Amino acid sequence: MGLRYTLAKSAGAVSTWGLRHVAHRPAANLPGKIALAIDPVLLDELRGKCTAGSVITVGTNGKTSTNNLLADAFEAAGRTIICNRTGANLAAGIASALLQQPRAQWGVFECDELWLAHVLPHLRSNYVLLLNLFRDQLDRCGEIDRIQTSIIGALASSPDTVLVYNADDPLCARIAGEAPNRAIAFGLSESMGLPQNTVADAQMCQKCDGMIRYRFRQYGQLGDYYCEQCDFARPTLDYAGADLRLSAAGVAMNVTGPDGAVQALSTPQATPYAAYNVLAAYALCQQAGVPAADLQRAVSAFNPRNGRLQRYTIDGHPVLLNLAKNPTGFNQNLKIVEADADPKVVAFFINDNVADGRDISWIWDIDFEELAGQRDLHVIAGGSRANDLQVRLKYAGIQAAIGDVADAFALAQGLAADDPAWGDRGIYAIANYTALPPVHEALNAMEAAGGVSNAAPKAPAAPRAQGAGDPLCADGEAPVVIAHLMPDLLNLYGDGGNVRVLEQRLRWRGIPVEVRPIPYGAAADLNAADLVFMGGGPDREQKLASEQLLAMRDDLAAYVEADGPLLAICGGYQILGNQWLWGDELVEGLGIIDMETRRPGTSADRLIDNMVLQSPLATHPVVGYENHAGRTYLGAGVEGFGRIVSSCGHGNNDDDRVEGARYKNVVGTYSHGPLLSKNPEVADWLLARALERRAARLGQEAPATLAPLRDDEELAANAHMVKRLS
Repeated sequence: MGLRYTLAKSAGAVSTWGLRHVAHRPAANLPGKIALAIDPVLLDELRGKCTAGSVITVGTNGKTSTNNLLADAFEAAGRTIICNRTGANLAAGIASALLQQPRAQWGVFECDELWLAHVLPHLRSNYVLLLNLFRDQLDRCGEIDRIQTSIIGALASSPDTVLVYNADDPLCARIAGEAPNRAIAFGLSESMGLPQNTVADAQMCQKCDGMIRYRFRQYGQLGDYYCEQCDFARPTLDYAGADLRLSAAGVAMNVTGPDGAVQALSTPQATPYAAYNVLAAYALCQQAGVPAADLQRAVSAFNPRNGRLQRYTIDGHPVLLNLAKNPTGFNQNLKIVEADADPKVVAFFINDNVADGRDISWIWDIDFEELAGQRDLHVIAGGSRANDLQVRLKYAGIQAAIGDVADAFALAQGLAADDPAWGDRGIYAIANYTALPPVHEALNAMEAAGGVSNAAPKAPAAPRAQGAGDPLCADGEAPVVIAHLMPDLLNLYGDGGNVRVLEQRLRWRGIPVEVRPIPYGAAADLNAADLVFMGGGPDREQKLASEQLLAMRDDLAAYVEADGPLLAICGGYQILGNQWLWGDELVEGLGIIDMETRRPGTSADRLIDNMVLQSPLATHPVVGYENHAGRTYLGAGVEGFGRIVSSCGHGNNDDDRVEGARYKNVVGTYSHGPLLSKNPEVADWLLARALERRAARLGQEAPATLAPLRDDEELAANAHMVKRLS
């Protein structure tokens, strides 16, 4: 330990004092950041403060809750600890905790998945606890296989570290299979009988090009899986949860360990993912020598005050606040809301700060439709992307007002003015990463003040029809057929939301519509289709999808040449050209549009940003988000979808400011996710072409125009982003 270490410690101490006593701010990150800048190997020198060793918890969902539960269990067993309880989980946050807290027996740290490679080689922790991997922050993290590779490399750099992992997640199982470290598997040996959501982040086998199958599935991609083409399957469980009992009172189970001993565990948190969190903590504690009785005592007393599943009673309303930052986490939160059959107010908050990920296309993979039929459900949309959230809810059949958490209470008070029973109805607040702290702070202030008596009661907004008057088509008329090509492989960025928009805009007009998903391996009759949609996917999935698309190239080309409308997003757009980019390899495309995609420079040269276009298909600016490594160059005579007019955004390549392509009635674009949600004119252009094709297919006359819809929410979301990006 030399001068750098001494200076780093001093700088950390001074900055901690200044932040806490002068700026009155948490000192969770900055002291460690400053100290690491002075001494990059600071963590090597600090790891000795944990005399018995350390544990690192990683995973997309549940890191903070599980890590804090572990910390409580270690303390209940009489171990002294150093812990980053606030959730500051980059190297700087872990360094801050080590600098600020006294010497202890154990370090109990949560760590961001991509930062494990920067932390584990220095701490050389005894254990890494891997909870799960879900799609999250694709603009920062990229595809999940990048995270897997990073974690495998981190583990290889610390060969004595034991990996304790969730074997129910095939993405975690691949890491355990490829890392050289000793691995301990935990999982649930029986189904919880949960209804399934549309999103699962592992459709393909992790060893071959086969598709994953399930004996039973819990949620997301978690479950008892296997591949029909190779030997990849869920590993044998060292710690197996069984006899699961999930009720409003919580979760209970019996866990069988590697020695055959059975331990009863229970948690008052009544959520399916709590079963995994407790099981993970038990497996880790058993490995680290923490008695089960101490863990159970910690679980029973666990009372999070950090906004994760935190409960309040304010003005007589039971309030639940929770974090949700990706589709899987959000869908599990919706299950909590659905379980409450009483009238309620629900407030959703979505920000798009750097820590959240600028790209919010993932909200279209949340199954908000599950709430649409609930009785007396009143919804607030908040956060910096409240307008986008309001549009998403609209297409799920839910009317939402834009507001904050105080507006949720004002709404409840307005309802109570007409019905006193509303005085004790539930309020739910679900927020993503940076949206959570201000909501948490506001609720804490309300609780401390004894309520929100100064809130002006608000009457709920009256529901209004989304449609446009008389339907254009009579009952029994043939539907418009939308063919959604391989949604099981090509839906990386919530691209399927475009299909939802197209379908709903026809229904609101009274036009019958049928969406026909064409999964991988299924035959597609494009002669019967009036509109075709292709999304983008992760590299492996996209390559598999392209093989099926090449087999149906003649049918696709005939459909396009007959003026069939087609919307292709991201990878689906690239595949339409003469060649496209798969990793670093150039691959044969469909050749339907004269264009090619290649990659100059390195794989790090991704084009990621919001963008605003001027397009001949819309009078309003077209707003979108791009995230692609390939550069696409259009052939002579091929027109772009639009031209970039914002200072941010790139389009097809670094050179010409052209975005996307148009050929006949084909629209290809890098504007991924729900392109159509904020650009209703583009949606209606496609629908008009689909109606023309249906009419020609049936020998009928197409309607001259589409009846207008009230697009207030869509255009407000568009205008909000145009203003931000101007």
